[in-house]
Amino acid sequence: MAAGVVATLAMAWFLGNAERNRLGVSDATSPGESVTVGLGNGTGVARPRLIVFNLALTIAVLVAAVLRLLPMPLLFMAGLSLALVVNYPAVSAQRARLTAHAANALPIALLILAAGIFTGVHDRHGNGRAMAKGAMTAVPDRFGPWLGPITALLSAPLTFALSNDAYYFGVVPVIAQTAALYGIAPVEIARASLLGQPIHALSPLLASIYLVAGLLDCEVGAMQRFALQWAGLLTLVLIAAAIATRAII
Repeated sequence: MAAGVVATLAMAWFLGNAERNRLGVSDATSPGESVTVGLGNGTGVARPRLIVFNLALTIAVLVAAVLRLLPMPLLFMAGLSLALVVNYPAVSAQRARLTAHAANALPIALLILAAGIFTGVHDRHGNGRAMAKGAMTAVPDRFGPWLGPITALLSAPLTFALSNDAYYFGVVPVIAQTAALYGIAPVEIARASLLGQPIHALSPLLASIYLVAGLLDCEVGAMQRFALQWAGLLTLVLIAAAIATRAII
């Protein structure tokens, strides 16, 4: 864990300095100067006088979500409707706010539907379990005692290409059963299966990557091409640290 935090901070420092140099930002900037970032200031849409109401509404929705007082879709739709009506009473203003965020929201909704269909077909026909068995068959017997590190390395591409349910409920149990034959505890396989999370965060099956790409105004493919190399490096650091601390053997 500590190694991952240190590596993440080091990458953030390196990439931050590189971006500062690219933009020509200098440490010698005088106190009265500021750097303008072209993200838009939302002039005319801020509602500072309603900050207490918006904060209370946000907390209420989150508490209701945690307590499961209503189904999640109904709860968040009700919260959105109430926020729109109170903050922007005019229908034209509500329409403008929905249009402003539609470019980010609609692809995520479509992704969730597509991922649900893919996951359903994948799980119903046992594709994930078949892939796991095939992978275990391809591993030579002499590599059996090294299934911990092997699982850690495989977790990156598998979590990138498979949904969480397909991987953790379909693939990992098969690997754990095979590893038990070589005296490897299931907890070690469980730890190893989590080490590919940096690359999993860039999976096209996650809605968050489309939201981030929309906020950055870039293509998902371009963001993946840039970030995969750093995510891969962080994954290797996590695996090396896990092996060095004997979290996996």
